[in-house]
Amino acid sequence: MSFLKRLFGGGGGGEAAEPGNAAPAKQVEHKGFTISATPYKADGQYQTCGVVSKEVDGVVKEHKFIRADRFAGLDDAVDISIKKGIQLVDEQGERIFG
Repeated sequence: MSFLKRLFGGGGGGEAAEPGNAAPAKQVEHKGFTISATPYKADGQYQTCGVVSKEVDGVVKEHKFIRADRFAGLDDAVDISIKKGIQLVDEQGERIFG
């Protein structure tokens, strides 16, 4: 099935219609940010995906990310999603929302 079909809802198959919106498989706090791992199933594997969020001036800001990395097991995808989120925070800080 093509990427575009999955992206625009033509795929079904129990996969999330919009990556990054699923309930977090794991959350961690890092330097005042919340990093949520939200990997999703794509072509029989789990795609690295997550959300970095932080409350700024009373407003919760979010940055969703998806990486090309795929894993056979959910646990591996969750671990890498958390590590990628931490890397984003360490490299960009609040600039991630700009």
